[in-house]
Amino acid sequence: MNKNSFINKKKKAGIIRRIWTWFRTPSRLAIGTLLILGFIAGIVFLNGFHATMEVMNSEKFCTSCHEMRDNVYQEYMDTVHYSNRTGVRAICSDCHVPKEFVPKMIRKIQASKELYGKVTGVIDTPQKFDDHRLAMAKNEWARMKANNSQECRNCHNFDFMDFTEQKTVASKMHAMAIKENKTCIDCHKGIAHKLPDMTGIPNGF
Repeated sequence: MNKNSFINKKKKAGIIRRIWTWFRTPSRLAIGTLLILGFIAGIVFLNGFHATMEVMNSEKFCTSCHEMRDNVYQEYMDTVHYSNRTGVRAICSDCHVPKEFVPKMIRKIQASKELYGKVTGVIDTPQKFDDHRLAMAKNEWARMKANNSQECRNCHNFDFMDFTEQKTVASKMHAMAIKENKTCIDCHKGIAHKLPDMTGIPNGF
């Protein structure tokens, strides 16, 4: 072993020893300083987490894979939720991701199955997508039924509807929905996407 190699190894050993000593030695920083640093770190983490969630809920992210962009997104573009006289739009996450923190996290975990479908190519062609359309739709209908169509009610709430301004049929059906404790998805399946084969599927009323 030459002299330079010996010196380099000694330096490395010295650095490792100093790091280990620093790690094991109790900090002389005041508790207040540690709390402030922890608070700052918490703010940085929460802002980073929030920014990540915002990106993952964006329309750009939702349509970044061709399975969504070439199928359901094209259907959505032909609906009133995409383009209307007032210019108010509902993007993918408005309808498919809860706004409340815990339900949102649960939905994100559930969405990991969609990544599995992406990786395995389960729905990577229009034909495959249509073959699985009913199963995917049923899952989403069940989710919306379970939370009383909360994402719909973020914008459409029976309590604030003026039935006198609605068409006669709509007013009648909404009044019946309230009376029979129906939820939006009971009647409004296919409001933004093409329906699958509905043979044997209840259509609300």
